[in-house]
Amino acid sequence: MSALPPRTDVVVIGGGVVGTSVACHLAEAGVGTVLLERGSLGSGASAATAGVLRTYFPGDPHTGGLAVRSMAAYRTFAERTGTPLGLERVGFLVLFTEEEQVEEFHRTQPAQRAAGVEVELVGPAEAVKCNPLLCERSIIAAAWSPQAYACDPAAIVRGYAAAALEAGAVLCTEAPVTGIDPDGRVHTTLGSITADTVVCAAGPWAKQVAAMAGVDLPVTSYPIELLLTDPPAPHPGTLPMTLHAASGLRIRSWKDRILLGMGRPRPDESRRTWLKRLSQQLGTTYPALDGIRVHRGWSGSFDGSPNGAAFIGRHPARPFVYAAGFSGQGLCQAPAAGETVRDLVTGEQPRTEGNRP
Repeated sequence: MSALPPRTDVVVIGGGVVGTSVACHLAEAGVGTVLLERGSLGSGASAATAGVLRTYFPGDPHTGGLAVRSMAAYRTFAERTGTPLGLERVGFLVLFTEEEQVEEFHRTQPAQRAAGVEVELVGPAEAVKCNPLLCERSIIAAAWSPQAYACDPAAIVRGYAAAALEAGAVLCTEAPVTGIDPDGRVHTTLGSITADTVVCAAGPWAKQVAAMAGVDLPVTSYPIELLLTDPPAPHPGTLPMTLHAASGLRIRSWKDRILLGMGRPRPDESRRTWLKRLSQQLGTTYPALDGIRVHRGWSGSFDGSPNGAAFIGRHPARPFVYAAGFSGQGLCQAPAAGETVRDLVTGEQPRTEGNRP
């Protein structure tokens, strides 16, 4: 933990993948930067992901474009930061069970391709070749995107943090923000610091942080839980990240087990009922996993926007910049988000901005 200086050009609030990326890009651009993290680096939403980088987001070419830019940055990440990510290509498969889903794919595919996203429609037999656990009769088609990689999210945070420090940034952990004055003075449990610009990259706490600055940022925080199965026998080998579009069930290989999730319980649904619904969907889509025991993996909270696309921009009347509402996909967009925030702070024209509140 570093000491809190009295003033700086920019205070970045949040020390996950997005916040450390922002701090790194700002510091490397010569901007005086102090990052404030309420806990330890990467301990928020960044620690609750499934650890997959991808570029295809069904129905959302804009996010896909940010992810394509970010993927290019991740390929040179080790050279830039000295931290290898251990990328393992797994691919991303989206299962369609309704004709409307296929029609939507065809409608948005040109925009996906224009954004640089590699994705194609495949039939059930081809989908089974990608994921041999899949029941061919349970789907009518699938979208296949080869550009998806398993990675270590903690390594991304470490790499960006190390590069930010090397460039002169100050990183303060265990420093929850308690208030933000209109003049850019930020109060924490460690003391106060004045900045020309405040950047909110606080993930699940982004709405509260923005409210301290008098900014209404329409993001919500919601819990997420990932589960692990018993080791399947026989083990199918490396599986792609696979999304069942209708139910939201996601699975991928995780060492000798299967990692899975399916959103969260409905407002009127108990966790036990949700687990039963998840297990039923798992057995229907992947018969070889029918009845397999499921255990707690890890949990956390994500920050989401109303349409699932992140908010990245500058408040028109306050020295306040935001990068929030990533809906669990900040990992896939962190490099592009860092570049965009850097450009907003330095007055450059961003290549693209995020969703606007």
